[in-house]
Amino acid sequence: MKSSRTGGRKLPLVSRVVLDASAILAAIGNEPGGEQILRHLRDAVVSTVNLAEVKSKLVERGFPPAEAWDAANSFSRTAFDFDPEQASVVGDLVPSTRPLGLSLGDRACLALGIVLKAPVYTADRKWAKLKLDLDIHFIR
Repeated sequence: MKSSRTGGRKLPLVSRVVLDASAILAAIGNEPGGEQILRHLRDAVVSTVNLAEVKSKLVERGFPPAEAWDAANSFSRTAFDFDPEQASVVGDLVPSTRPLGLSLGDRACLALGIVLKAPVYTADRKWAKLKLDLDIHFIR
Protein backbone atom coordinates (compact mmCIF):
# COMPACT_ATOMS: atom_id res chain seq x y z
CA MET A 1 0.00 0.00 0.00
CA LYS A 2 1.39 3.36 -0.96
CA SER A 3 -0.03 6.43 0.67
CA SER A 4 0.49 9.90 -0.70
CA ARG A 5 -2.15 11.49 1.52
CA THR A 6 -1.00 14.49 3.48
CA GLY A 7 -4.33 16.24 3.92
CA GLY A 8 -3.00 19.23 2.02
CA ARG A 9 -0.50 20.08 4.72
CA LYS A 10 3.22 20.21 4.12
CA LEU A 11 5.25 17.97 6.35
CA PRO A 12 8.67 19.25 7.36
CA LEU A 13 11.58 17.38 5.84
CA VAL A 14 12.96 16.13 9.11
CA SER A 15 14.49 12.74 9.69
CA ARG A 16 11.94 10.82 11.75
CA VAL A 17 11.32 7.29 12.86
CA VAL A 18 7.98 6.07 14.18
CA LEU A 19 8.00 3.87 17.28
CA ASP A 20 5.51 1.12 17.95
CA ALA A 21 4.41 0.50 21.54
CA SER A 22 6.34 -2.80 21.54
CA ALA A 23 9.58 -0.97 20.74
CA ILE A 24 9.05 1.61 23.49
CA LEU A 25 8.21 -1.12 26.00
CA ALA A 26 11.37 -3.01 25.03
CA ALA A 27 13.45 0.11 25.66
CA ILE A 28 11.75 0.84 28.99
CA GLY A 29 12.20 -2.75 30.12
CA ASN A 30 15.83 -3.04 28.95
CA GLU A 31 14.72 -5.96 26.80
CA PRO A 32 16.69 -7.28 23.83
CA GLY A 33 16.55 -4.78 20.98
CA GLY A 34 15.59 -1.91 23.26
CA GLU A 35 19.03 -0.37 22.87
CA GLN A 36 18.25 0.28 19.18
CA ILE A 37 15.50 2.66 20.25
CA LEU A 38 17.94 4.65 22.38
CA ARG A 39 19.93 5.43 19.21
CA HIS A 40 16.86 7.06 17.66
CA LEU A 41 15.59 9.20 20.54
CA ARG A 42 16.38 12.45 18.73
CA ASP A 43 14.36 11.36 15.68
CA ALA A 44 11.62 9.29 17.34
CA VAL A 45 7.94 10.12 17.04
CA VAL A 46 4.91 8.22 18.25
CA SER A 47 1.16 8.16 17.82
CA THR A 48 -0.91 9.18 20.83
CA VAL A 49 -2.67 5.83 20.42
CA ASN A 50 0.64 4.08 21.07
CA LEU A 51 1.36 6.32 24.06
CA ALA A 52 -1.95 5.20 25.54
CA GLU A 53 -0.99 1.58 24.87
CA VAL A 54 2.42 1.96 26.54
CA LYS A 55 0.97 3.70 29.59
CA SER A 56 -1.74 1.03 29.89
CA LYS A 57 0.80 -1.81 29.77
CA LEU A 58 3.02 -0.11 32.36
CA VAL A 59 0.09 0.51 34.71
CA GLU A 60 -0.90 -3.16 34.31
CA ARG A 61 2.68 -4.03 35.36
CA GLY A 62 2.32 -1.97 38.54
CA PHE A 63 3.77 1.41 37.56
CA PRO A 64 2.05 4.37 39.22
CA PRO A 65 0.05 6.16 36.49
CA ALA A 66 2.11 9.38 36.53
CA GLU A 67 5.38 7.43 36.35
CA ALA A 68 3.99 5.29 33.54
CA TRP A 69 3.06 8.41 31.57
CA ASP A 70 6.49 9.96 32.06
CA ALA A 71 8.18 6.74 30.96
CA ALA A 72 5.97 6.42 27.88
CA ASN A 73 6.75 9.99 26.83
CA SER A 74 10.49 9.75 27.41
CA PHE A 75 11.23 7.78 24.24
CA SER A 76 9.96 10.15 21.58
CA ARG A 77 10.56 13.69 20.47
CA THR A 78 7.00 14.29 19.29
CA ALA A 79 3.61 12.68 19.88
CA PHE A 80 1.26 12.97 16.92
CA ASP A 81 -2.43 13.26 17.70
CA PHE A 82 -4.48 10.55 16.04
CA ASP A 83 -6.26 12.51 13.33
CA PRO A 84 -8.88 11.79 10.64
CA GLU A 85 -6.22 11.11 7.99
CA GLN A 86 -4.57 8.45 10.15
CA ALA A 87 -7.99 7.04 11.05
CA SER A 88 -8.77 6.58 7.37
CA VAL A 89 -5.44 4.82 6.77
CA VAL A 90 -6.11 2.55 9.79
CA GLY A 91 -9.36 1.50 8.14
CA ASP A 92 -7.54 0.86 4.85
CA LEU A 93 -5.11 -1.44 6.67
CA VAL A 94 -7.75 -3.80 8.10
CA PRO A 95 -7.78 -6.30 5.18
CA SER A 96 -4.00 -6.77 5.26
CA THR A 97 -3.60 -6.77 9.05
CA ARG A 98 -6.63 -8.70 10.31
CA PRO A 99 -5.23 -12.12 9.24
CA LEU A 100 -2.11 -11.38 11.31
CA GLY A 101 -4.05 -10.32 14.40
CA LEU A 102 -2.68 -6.78 14.48
CA SER A 103 -4.36 -4.45 16.94
CA LEU A 104 -5.75 -0.96 16.51
CA GLY A 105 -2.54 0.33 18.13
CA ASP A 106 -0.44 -1.58 15.60
CA ARG A 107 -2.45 -0.11 12.73
CA ALA A 108 -2.20 3.39 14.25
CA CYS A 109 1.59 3.08 14.28
CA LEU A 110 1.66 1.83 10.70
CA ALA A 111 -0.71 4.61 9.62
CA LEU A 112 1.54 7.28 11.15
CA GLY A 113 4.52 5.79 9.32
CA ILE A 114 2.58 5.83 6.06
CA VAL A 115 1.34 9.41 6.51
CA LEU A 116 4.79 10.70 7.50
CA LYS A 117 6.59 8.47 4.99
CA ALA A 118 8.87 7.48 7.86
CA PRO A 119 10.37 4.14 8.88
CA VAL A 120 8.66 2.26 11.69
CA TYR A 121 10.39 0.38 14.51
CA THR A 122 8.71 -2.57 16.21
CA ALA A 123 9.44 -5.71 18.20
CA ASP A 124 6.44 -7.46 16.63
CA ARG A 125 7.78 -10.02 14.13
CA LYS A 126 4.28 -10.63 12.71
CA TRP A 127 4.71 -7.38 10.82
CA ALA A 128 7.29 -9.10 8.59
CA LYS A 129 4.39 -10.69 6.70
CA LEU A 130 2.89 -7.32 5.77
CA LYS A 131 3.02 -6.26 2.14
CA LEU A 132 3.12 -2.48 2.57
CA ASP A 133 5.13 0.24 0.91
CA LEU A 134 6.67 1.09 4.27
CA ASP A 135 10.13 0.64 5.75
CA ILE A 136 9.66 -1.58 8.83
CA HIS A 137 12.61 -2.26 11.17
CA PHE A 138 12.58 -5.11 13.67
CA ILE A 139 14.48 -4.50 16.88
CA ARG A 140 14.90 -8.22 17.51
